[in-house]
Amino acid sequence: MQIKLLAVLGVLGSLSFSVVQAQDAFENTKISSQRLNESVYMLTGMGGNIGVSAGEDGILIIDDQYAPLADKIAVAIGDISKAKMKYVVNTHYHGDHTGSNAYFSEVQNTTIFAHENVRSRLQADKEVKASALPVVTFADGITFHFNGETIKVSHMPAGHTDSDSVIWFEKANVLHAGDLFFEGRFPYIDLDGGGTVAGYIKNVQSLIAMLNDDTQIIPGHGKLASKADYQMVLNMLVETAEYVKTKKAQGVSLGDLTKAGLGDKWKSWSWQFINEEKWISTLYKGQ
Repeated sequence: MQIKLLAVLGVLGSLSFSVVQAQDAFENTKISSQRLNESVYMLTGMGGNIGVSAGEDGILIIDDQYAPLADKIAVAIGDISKAKMKYVVNTHYHGDHTGSNAYFSEVQNTTIFAHENVRSRLQADKEVKASALPVVTFADGITFHFNGETIKVSHMPAGHTDSDSVIWFEKANVLHAGDLFFEGRFPYIDLDGGGTVAGYIKNVQSLIAMLNDDTQIIPGHGKLASKADYQMVLNMLVETAEYVKTKKAQGVSLGDLTKAGLGDKWKSWSWQFINEEKWISTLYKGQ
């Protein structure tokens, strides 16, 4: 099985981690399940949060974390329902969201759906197996009528990457936001993968406008969230981006801005993968 070590190390939070230690982390990872309504579930483990639709029509999942966790994910899904696995939807191309694609394609004969840029970016990676590639791609979106739900998959303009999609469960009032939502922490904006700071902020603004106070949000990373939680993220994005943009326009160098930091208000948003220094760098280089 292929391990995207950089992504793994980002989650584990230390560049001193070896491949062996990463394997140990996978072995110790537990996949937990949370029921959101009669047919929609959220799975957490290591990597991107997984959304699940389970019912009489079968099982659809959104994202599938890392390849070494595939068996554990399959067991957790089996604990929810013994129905047939039918579909995988990828929110974007990163390995912590697509790593188990090959497993579900080969072992469970599952059809993988994603934005066309997910396929093209995965296809360009020589380490990615052909069986991991989405076989159904779209430009703007696609709708599933499945398990009594209308499940709308919508491509978003370049934000986290240039391959982002969000998934809306209309009846359940649940949004899977993919990595357009890092709950309570600085987000990763993949500038090399087509992501943009302005696009990320604009996408979050448009998504929040869709929500009401009862909406449950599955973030790409973090715990189950609400509209209020998402608004807090937007406030952070807007304030920190404007601060860095202003300082950059004043001629402040990235090094000096990094030394000065963003102030105590945002200290708690720093985490293992995207600390304050990395977030400032993203804002500085991305606008």
